[in-house]
Amino acid sequence: MTSDKRLRAALVGTGAVANSHARAVAAYPRAELVAVADLSLGKAQEFAGRYGIAAAYGDLDEMLAAEQPDVVLICTPPAPHREQSLAAFASGAHVVVEKPPAPSLDELDDMRAAADAAGRQLAVVFQQRTGTAAAHVRSLLQSGALGRPLVAVCQTLWFRDADYFAVPWRGKWATEGGGTTLGHGIHQIDLLAHLLGDWSSVQGRLWRLDRETETEDVSTATIVFDRGVVAQLITSAVSPRETSSIRIDTQKATITVDHVYGHGHENWRITAAPGFESEAEGWGFPDAEERSDHEPLLRDVFDALLDGGPLPATADAPARSLEIVAGIYASAAADGAVITPEILAAHPTHRAGFASPVTDLRR
Repeated sequence: MTSDKRLRAALVGTGAVANSHARAVAAYPRAELVAVADLSLGKAQEFAGRYGIAAAYGDLDEMLAAEQPDVVLICTPPAPHREQSLAAFASGAHVVVEKPPAPSLDELDDMRAAADAAGRQLAVVFQQRTGTAAAHVRSLLQSGALGRPLVAVCQTLWFRDADYFAVPWRGKWATEGGGTTLGHGIHQIDLLAHLLGDWSSVQGRLWRLDRETETEDVSTATIVFDRGVVAQLITSAVSPRETSSIRIDTQKATITVDHVYGHGHENWRITAAPGFESEAEGWGFPDAEERSDHEPLLRDVFDALLDGGPLPATADAPARSLEIVAGIYASAAADGAVITPEILAAHPTHRAGFASPVTDLRR
């Protein structure tokens, strides 16, 4: 670092994920969580007491005016992300926003434009990109050490029961923005794209198999990446034995990661193809290990903010995975038609929102 400055961080929203942010700030020696805001002042006060935060507010604008934070951590549901981000940028703060960054591409465009106009940074929390294992595999793929990647499988098989969807804003297009694809699968989709790069086409379908929701509880999709990789995706909120997994087959090896909500070296495996076993010695993971988590993500983002440099690869490209998700929804709305980035860029409906027909197979 080149600056002695300390970051004054403020947090909005006190749901479960806010605890991860508070712990990550506490672990970073050159930042302090100075305030928290929530629509419920009582919840904000309770959260502030739990983490030793000096100030609690029931209104974001009041907090921004009083505290003038350097960075705002947004931990609310997706619907208000645009409004909250624009308010933070107008106050002069950087923004770190939880996934999904917005319930539509148009709203994310507004957030990115506001960041540029204010000369501030917009970082999105996709913590699955972090960790020494993911960085190592990404380096191997980018260097060509494993040969050309050919085919991939990406699975997010989670279980969310009726009580989960009883929360008023969940499972509704207007308030959650999408179903399990947007709310759950986007993490693994983002990690897959982090490893493989930009996409060239997507086809998708949405299914309602069991839950009482407007949105899908299962989706299926095929993504083709610019590098020529074909990936098959399935995302589910009805799978009792949960797993989050990616498999990438290259010319020389198979890469797999199997976990649920976070990964370390033990969750990854690189298996050499016949004839390439001797090369596998050079593919080993580094001795020093760091697991995927909010802490390394916020550390690297805060380092960039203090140094005045670009965001790290673990927090850049805020639109890529949301565009893939939007493409899945747009394809489903067109009965599985192929959606390309060019089609999506001028799409008449799915830049403004993701509401799409869902095939209901409940019995």
